[in-house]
Amino acid sequence: MPLVRVLAPAAAPVLPTRPWRAQAAPRAVVLALAASLALAACAPGGRRGGAPGGIVPEPPALAREFRGVWVATVANIDWPSRPGLATAEQQRELVALLDRARTLNLNAIVLQVRPATDALYPSSLEPWSEYLTGEMGRAPSPAWDPLAFAVREAHARGMELHAWFNPYRARQVGARSPVAATHVSRTKPHLVREYGRMQWMDPAEPETQAHSLAVILDVVRRYDVDGVHLDDYFYPYKVTDSAGRKVDFPDSASWARYVAGGGRLARDAWRRESVDGFVRRMYEEVKAAKPWVKVGISPFGIARPGQPAGACCFDQYAELYADAGAWWRAGWADYFTPQLYWAIAAPQQSYPMLLRWWAKENAQQRHLWPGNYTSRVADGSARAYTAAEIDSQIRLTRAQAGATGNVHFSMKAFLRNQGGIADSLAVGAYAEPALVPESPWIPGRAPAAPRVRLLAPAGGRAVVAVEPGGGEGRPFLWVVRARYGALWRSEVVGGALDEVALTPPATRGAPDEVRVSGVDRGGREGAAARVTGRAR
Repeated sequence: MPLVRVLAPAAAPVLPTRPWRAQAAPRAVVLALAASLALAACAPGGRRGGAPGGIVPEPPALAREFRGVWVATVANIDWPSRPGLATAEQQRELVALLDRARTLNLNAIVLQVRPATDALYPSSLEPWSEYLTGEMGRAPSPAWDPLAFAVREAHARGMELHAWFNPYRARQVGARSPVAATHVSRTKPHLVREYGRMQWMDPAEPETQAHSLAVILDVVRRYDVDGVHLDDYFYPYKVTDSAGRKVDFPDSASWARYVAGGGRLARDAWRRESVDGFVRRMYEEVKAAKPWVKVGISPFGIARPGQPAGACCFDQYAELYADAGAWWRAGWADYFTPQLYWAIAAPQQSYPMLLRWWAKENAQQRHLWPGNYTSRVADGSARAYTAAEIDSQIRLTRAQAGATGNVHFSMKAFLRNQGGIADSLAVGAYAEPALVPESPWIPGRAPAAPRVRLLAPAGGRAVVAVEPGGGEGRPFLWVVRARYGALWRSEVVGGALDEVALTPPATRGAPDEVRVSGVDRGGREGAAARVTGRAR
């Protein structure tokens, strides 16, 4: 993998300001990649020409596949490892996390930035999260902006950064610190309901919807995020009383106002209408603010019992008041990530059975990137997966028409290499890099071919210097393909980078040729510039 030099950051981190350098791939990964490309070059139908040995292969097209991972901050599931760490340690952990994702050829991070009406970034609307500093409302010291840092560092590594929000959860079970004066339970207590051991904003209150939408749009406008992401928590999962009976959500006040105002819907339909309206409005307003920012939703993996036939048993339509199937058919998202958290062989929640159903319902031809319960690998439970289960789910996704990627819950499985899952993917399903699939409905155009030069810095390794072509601004990504004889090696790096140092195979020095192309925010890859000969 190359070394890269990044442009100066917008805000200097507390971490020592050494430019990010991509780590060399594990030797096994390099060997697997080299072998696969060499075999591809020699396979029947491979491109041949008049170079020595008769083989002049064209560069291979990169796979188009979304390879995402959830990074949960609630209860410190993935990051930071515990609340109240020193700023420098928080940054070190985040850098290590991003480096591991890069090594695994992931291309998207889904970072939870609003776990419970709090913020993992400086906000005038909500308090700092206790999961970051140990106390709700207390800013990190020394001061830093975790979201800006994460966006910059993910982009430098050629990865997207999606901001993950929970729209209604106000206070998580297990929260320990005192409630800050700026928390919604203090500033707008009329919106907050006690339900079980948690607090929730009432989804049917128009002011709830306006507040949550304002929080999301604030992030979209202030940060260079690539996506906005909601998970499966709309109305909360039902709690039960001491007798085991389900307890209804305590929204009598808002329901009474609706009825008094002439509302005609039944109570469950009114709840669904409230969630529907928020989802539709969020999609429309994010697109109005920044059309290139993707909107993604990760609902419970079964739309309704019986959809498809035989699927059971939880009904999100009736219990979470989430009509996810209708949102999907209407196209109120750029991508859907239904949480298909069951094994391939599960009799009533079979992974391929559910995947086929979601693909069939994709009326607007948006992206289908199912969620996988990767943390179940070797988790010690009776239903623990092996690494082979996740590998097989990825391959089933690739085989399903209309599905073009996966999102893994969660990053800790890769950080711990649970059951060898990171090793398995690194030499198997994710041995080669991939580009996020193109989103043709997102406005944009393929970047012009860049201007490229080969340099020879001290140390002897060739460096590609690259600049945007055609008088354009920088693309989102650069794709760098270097040829050594018949072998091509490909890398995806951030478009802000102006130099990429090439690491040749052990038996080679400078490349015979290099081709560099740009990729825009909608995933369109432009024409490549080609440079050959000795570095100069």
